[in-house]
Amino acid sequence: MSIPSKDRKWYQIRWFQDYDTPEERKLIAKLDFLIVPYVFLAYWVKYIDQANINNAYVAGLKEDLGFQGNELVRLQTMYVVGTVVGQLPFMYLFTRIPMFYLIPFLDVAWGIFTLLQYRVHSFAELAAYRFLVGLFEAAFFPAIHYIFGSWYRGDEIGRRGGFFYVGLTLGTLTAALIQSGATSRLDGVHGLAGWRWMYIICAIITIPIGLLGLCVLPGTPEKPNKLVLTDHDVELAKHRLQRAGHSVKGDVTIQTFVKIAKSPLVWAFLLLDVFFWNGSLNTSSGGYLLWLKSLNRYSKSRINELGAIPPGLGIFYTLAVCFASDLFLGPAWAITVSHIWNIIGVIILTIWDLPEPAIWFAFMTTYSAVAMSSVLYGWINSQLSYSPAERAVALVLANTLAQSTTAWTPLLVFKTVEGPRFPKGWAFVLSNAVCLIILAHVIKAYIKKKPSKQGAVSDDESVGSIQETVHAHNPKILPVTEGPA
Repeated sequence: MSIPSKDRKWYQIRWFQDYDTPEERKLIAKLDFLIVPYVFLAYWVKYIDQANINNAYVAGLKEDLGFQGNELVRLQTMYVVGTVVGQLPFMYLFTRIPMFYLIPFLDVAWGIFTLLQYRVHSFAELAAYRFLVGLFEAAFFPAIHYIFGSWYRGDEIGRRGGFFYVGLTLGTLTAALIQSGATSRLDGVHGLAGWRWMYIICAIITIPIGLLGLCVLPGTPEKPNKLVLTDHDVELAKHRLQRAGHSVKGDVTIQTFVKIAKSPLVWAFLLLDVFFWNGSLNTSSGGYLLWLKSLNRYSKSRINELGAIPPGLGIFYTLAVCFASDLFLGPAWAITVSHIWNIIGVIILTIWDLPEPAIWFAFMTTYSAVAMSSVLYGWINSQLSYSPAERAVALVLANTLAQSTTAWTPLLVFKTVEGPRFPKGWAFVLSNAVCLIILAHVIKAYIKKKPSKQGAVSDDESVGSIQETVHAHNPKILPVTEGPA
């Protein structure tokens, strides 16, 4: 039995809301079991595959392929270009192709091109594979948030998204440990360097998980996977969302793009996402690993082992920020907390000429930068819950435009030859993190003042607002007197 809301403290975390019926709780638990473990695993392997370029670079790839200059940052850029190009069609396709077909297909293709990287012998060949890996990864992140927004209310997305996003930090951590093991135990086996074995191992993990999606992903209420959901499940899911003011129907049309273009809120979210992506470049720059290598005191395998520490801390950062957003902070303040911690670390790195323990501490804060990612995309989901079509376009558009800026900004501020000091890079990240916090509160104030459309939740998706909507549609469900905490 849940604790009555009026007696519940903020730290007494709950998974369901008081106004969820027993039947709805069973459905929510079923959806959680189908969606959350799969998307966590899929994101985990995605970031094993994505982070391995930095780990491979310091584990022998640089020397084996004869890299001398900015090849690493150029490879990172090729990956970003692939993801940006690959996302564009999905603004239209999300509402038209069943997600339980789309995502597994892309995952398997991603795994194949991850595997092929083991055989590279030149920069051009590796750059081509990185582009194709990015191309097939492109739609995954906005697609998963589109699925979240298709089954969950605004007050439910953050903590599910938190578990999903832990896959990023765990994947980065695991990539470091896999590379460490491959370097120390597989180097030279069958004539392959340890860093080449890492790509083989990653593909062996990735492809089966991609195929698993055909069996467990529930799709969306309009295009459900009948292998795992009954007609009753789908109707109940639609009913609970409609009761909270969400819409579950609507395909993307030309009019959708017109509405998006006229929406100040959507454009504000797009700019917020740009600040987020560029305020988080410290997680992908490779600065920490390059710094460890510059110390000239650790072996290749030890560098990769130490590389697992910041993403390990990121698991805690992500869960803390996402749960806090849902339960008592709301999105704007969750973003603030996340990036204040990031800013502290980046200030230290910008100054740089400090005792070594300070630099260690700064790199340990790195993954707080991305801890609020699911909060941001959950915020977009909830504010556009009145239209699946507008949600699809806004999620892809925000991710595409924001990520496209990171195709060229690292080339200017994170040149490999300037690492690990990166005098321009750390200052650039710092400025974006500050702008991110300011704009989040501007958006919060705008949402509070503007008339909300049906289904959009004002005042930071407060549970009280959702309860009032639920009670209005079904007076037998008594509203809870206080918020989620």
